[in-house]
Amino acid sequence: METNKVHEVILNSGEKMPLIGLGTATSPLPSNETLTSILVDAIDIGYRHFDTASIYGTEEPLGQAVSKALEVGLIKNRDEVFITSKLWCTDTHHDLVLKALKTSLKKLRLEYVDLYLIHWPVRLKQDVEGFNFTGEDVIPFDIKGTWKAMEDCYRLGLAKSIGVSNFGIKKLSLLLENATVSPAVNQVEMNPSWQQGKLREFCMQKGIHVCAWSPLGAYKVFWGSNAVMKNPILQEIAAARKKSVAQMDTRARDKCNCEKLQ
Repeated sequence: METNKVHEVILNSGEKMPLIGLGTATSPLPSNETLTSILVDAIDIGYRHFDTASIYGTEEPLGQAVSKALEVGLIKNRDEVFITSKLWCTDTHHDLVLKALKTSLKKLRLEYVDLYLIHWPVRLKQDVEGFNFTGEDVIPFDIKGTWKAMEDCYRLGLAKSIGVSNFGIKKLSLLLENATVSPAVNQVEMNPSWQQGKLREFCMQKGIHVCAWSPLGAYKVFWGSNAVMKNPILQEIAAARKKSVAQMDTRARDKCNCEKLQ
């Protein structure tokens, strides 16, 4: 089917990333069969950027969806989709990163991911399961060693671009002091009500693309607020243009990212 072309940004790695992507974090988690069907439908209507993580439990159905899309001809080759995954906090150690990525690749049925991110600048004990952890489970995070292992994944071709998620200016500065490969992306919570101005300016100066998660404020999810979708100013602008609030938010971010980061 004919789909509208999604704008892309050229990352500092030289790779192109679609500016609009579909996140796969959800709770409660549907069956793999249901998720695979949803993701195949997303590919059918034009999504080409998919964001997953080891902690989400959605790498396997995403891999199945990509395989199915190739099988039925929705996409001609793997390079037509951009896949992001993330290193969970139990594996943020130099000796654990490569193994974790290989596990993710096996679940995704892929030879490489387009973007691999450190999920949080935190390390947890390895026996911690899911999000069930306390302060006692947090142990020292070796940012230098972990990033070196991320660079190894990049040089091996297992990740075409590498980056971070939920990093502030202080943690990014520490990482950059020792990095030989600069992060291509910093994925953070960002929306019209939380615009991350100082962080965006810092990242722009360093050539790091800022990617938003929950750009609609996690509306109607198990957390978040309606500060974006119920904002009267955004609703007024959307009504005047006969668009939804979500469409106006997407258009604004798309235009801003293209102008500032390409």
